[in-house]
Amino acid sequence: MSRIGKKPVAIPTGVTVQTDGTRVAAKGPKGDLAMTLPASVTAVVKDGVITMSCSNGTATGRSLFGLGRSLVANMVEGVSKGYSIDLELQGVGFRAAVQGSKLTMTIGYSYPVEYVAPAGITITVKETNITVSGPDKQVVGDVAARIRSYYPPEPYKGKGIRYKGEHVRRKAGKTVA
Repeated sequence: MSRIGKKPVAIPTGVTVQTDGTRVAAKGPKGDLAMTLPASVTAVVKDGVITMSCSNGTATGRSLFGLGRSLVANMVEGVSKGYSIDLELQGVGFRAAVQGSKLTMTIGYSYPVEYVAPAGITITVKETNITVSGPDKQVVGDVAARIRSYYPPEPYKGKGIRYKGEHVRRKAGKTVA
């Protein structure tokens, strides 16, 4: 059995979790999330903790057992604390602005780049820093990766959109012989 799958998930105060076989729904101060676990994995809420059980003893069933526990733990943490990822704009004239759920970036193209955030995701801009936050870890990471993909950091001048703290290995440019 999976060592991760055996660990119970503690439910913090202010969060309610309901299970119905393989369906798990969590509600907290940061939002509501629901998911369906793999067929061989079931979740049970008892005494303020969620315990997972696996009915299939195959290698695939055991790996899905640990995956299901990790997904439920991320869901519970997301509705209680939330997740956020910080991005940095590096480059002369690079700037961003938010209007509602639409992020507009000027990043060196002849046109402004616009991105509309999905429901439940909040994007904030402070100078050259973009913060993506929300309750769903997977969606927050996906939105941050999509924003970064508009202009990934390039190795010669270091311009682009990068994760906060990301190190970009610089290359030497052409040299004249």
